[in-house]
Amino acid sequence: MALPATTGARPLLTYYDDATGERAELASADLARWSARAAALLHDGYGLGPGSRAAVLLPPHWQTAAALMGAWAVGVAVSFRPTATAGLPALGPGQDEPFDATLVAHDRIGTWLEDVPRAHHRFVFGLAPGGAVLGEVPDGYLDFMAEVDRYPGPPAGAGPVSHDAPASVDGTTYAEWGRLADALAEQLDLRAGDRLLIDAAEHEHPVRWLLAPMAAGASVVLCANLDRSRLPGRVEAEAVTRVL
Repeated sequence: MALPATTGARPLLTYYDDATGERAELASADLARWSARAAALLHDGYGLGPGSRAAVLLPPHWQTAAALMGAWAVGVAVSFRPTATAGLPALGPGQDEPFDATLVAHDRIGTWLEDVPRAHHRFVFGLAPGGAVLGEVPDGYLDFMAEVDRYPGPPAGAGPVSHDAPASVDGTTYAEWGRLADALAEQLDLRAGDRLLIDAAEHEHPVRWLLAPMAAGASVVLCANLDRSRLPGRVEAEAVTRVL
């Protein structure tokens, strides 16, 4: 799951949170660096790789993109927990056995306390502006952004991941996720160079806000807590070509 090159002067991923006023902008190289550091944390720091499973309880966010791409880069199969995507399983097969890692948003620990799966390693994301670390970390968790600071480069010794390896815990392979992303991009008529504004609340599954746009060579303006009154100005300011 390679990152496409940034189109012209446009960043690959621009993130807004209208509740906090945050705006973050990542070129393809920026997201690649964050993903490599996340991969190093999981692989070099905690021994995760092919055969490992991670439960991901994170909303659409630039940090989520980095964590997912980092996990996939070292062959970790992930399980998603979108809250607003009908028809998708909550955790998938194997949830009775502890996961190797859980990656969970700070505010979702309280909301889903009974649903957070058991795991050998538990990481919490504050998702604060600028990637700031948490002031107080819940018992039993490690602050992902604080931990990733210890890994400035890509993982050491991680080999290439087979396209036939499972990318998600239900057994869906990297190749199959790639075909799904291609099919969705075609269904949405996404084109290389498109600049997509995506309402994070309406498209929580990463195949919609991350994989399909990447497959098409499009860039994304990802908006959390979207204030619809700001939409016309944002479309103009960000040179948006499509709104999803």
